[in-house]
Amino acid sequence: MVAEKVIIKNETGLHARPASNLVKEASAYPCTLRIRKGDKEVNLQSMLGVLSLGVAKGDEVTIIADGPDEEESLKKIIEFINCLEG
Repeated sequence: MVAEKVIIKNETGLHARPASNLVKEASAYPCTLRIRKGDKEVNLQSMLGVLSLGVAKGDEVTIIADGPDEEESLKKIIEFINCLEG
């Protein structure tokens, strides 16, 4: 298991379209991906889970990868998050 913190830079946070794009991207990886905000952690491949976190611009979240290719998957999903647009 590997984890890394990231600050959400997207103007709209992880709402609607950016969340949908992120869930779609996360579903393409072979490992399990999770996202944590505060004390709540959800599956990054679940649209309802991601939306339930209410992640806004400037929020710090932790991305957790566990399983096959976890380090490469974590690196790629962090890059994807940093490039998200609203």
